[in-house]
Amino acid sequence: MTHPTDTTPGFATRAIHHAYDAQANEGALTPPLHLTSTFAFETAESGGEMFAGDRPGHIYSRISNPTLDLLEQRIATLEGAEAGLALSSGMGAITSTLWTLLSPGDEILVDKTLYGCTFAFMRHGLQKLGITVSHVDMTDLAQLQAAISPQTRVVYFETPANPNMRLVDIAGASRIAHAHGATVVVDNTYATPYLTRPIELGADLVLHSATKYLGGHGDVVAGLLVGRAEQIQEIRLTGMKDMTGAVMAPFNAMLVLRGLKTLALRMERHSSTAAEIADWLEAHPAVATVHYPGLPSFDHYDLACRQMALPGGMIAFELKGGLPAGRAMMNRLKMITRAVSLGDAETLIQHPASMTHSTYTPDERAEHGITEGLVRLSAGLENVADILQDLEQSLEFLQEQAA
Repeated sequence: MTHPTDTTPGFATRAIHHAYDAQANEGALTPPLHLTSTFAFETAESGGEMFAGDRPGHIYSRISNPTLDLLEQRIATLEGAEAGLALSSGMGAITSTLWTLLSPGDEILVDKTLYGCTFAFMRHGLQKLGITVSHVDMTDLAQLQAAISPQTRVVYFETPANPNMRLVDIAGASRIAHAHGATVVVDNTYATPYLTRPIELGADLVLHSATKYLGGHGDVVAGLLVGRAEQIQEIRLTGMKDMTGAVMAPFNAMLVLRGLKTLALRMERHSSTAAEIADWLEAHPAVATVHYPGLPSFDHYDLACRQMALPGGMIAFELKGGLPAGRAMMNRLKMITRAVSLGDAETLIQHPASMTHSTYTPDERAEHGITEGLVRLSAGLENVADILQDLEQSLEFLQEQAA
């Protein structure tokens, strides 16, 4: 709880005001957009000092830019980190980070469930260069403890995980990793810093697909990373500048800055809507199981209560009819949008077995916790009654078909 005597501004205040002075920018309420590729030096000597790192300043927008710098400062304060780094996409944040931290012969321990493109990068990018990728069920810390080795350099996980909502105990996993000298990297895309701040729980680096909740409007692709200043600088100059070139455009930074201003309001609404939908789904006869951190029936409910300020806007649920039911439900929806992103104003839904993971075999899907009837829903900002009405007519159709 924030008290009147607290000196640190609250979350929403920092998301709107942190690190920007309108009077220092000709009174402009909205921060300027710096559309420049390069920057002029006052003297040759000052340019040399900047290149040597002895003097602060901007050299070239592949390294830094004033608009990006403001965004980096804002996400760092919201996550409780020393420094931030803006990148071109969530995958840009992941690849730039891991190319910097890992070398041939190293091992990375990753959770059993990962976003599909992250999984592909681990298998086709890291392993190709002699880095060992080991999958561990990190919902069981004993398995993490048993798997970690002297070669483990990074422990990486999502919480909640995409798409099945599994939670990992950030504090517990961080203690185990740090006891063995490993760096903890957490994908916080689903939760956002409004719900969970992994740095405060012991993680070293936290990354986001800012395309999702941080942008919030479905009109930008972007990534963000936070951590200790020294490590962020290393990733900026090695992983981003030289290895991936995954630089965020200033215009995209402006869009994410806009999104951050309403993040607190939106996450409150996303969470309250999702909680109502989850309760409704759990009572529906066509639904076998609902995976939502706010439900007492959720496998990791106690951890969610400790680790998340709110249960969030993402729901996974399993239909009794398996793959045919999932496909039929998708095609029956009228207002809810069939799409693979999340965190937008619109309610988005996808059925992995018939959409994103349709090229996998049933055994491959099961291996990674994706059942045939699993549906992922991102609760939007529409009136909840309208969302429920669309779900109801779709699920009623399934029951009629099964009768």
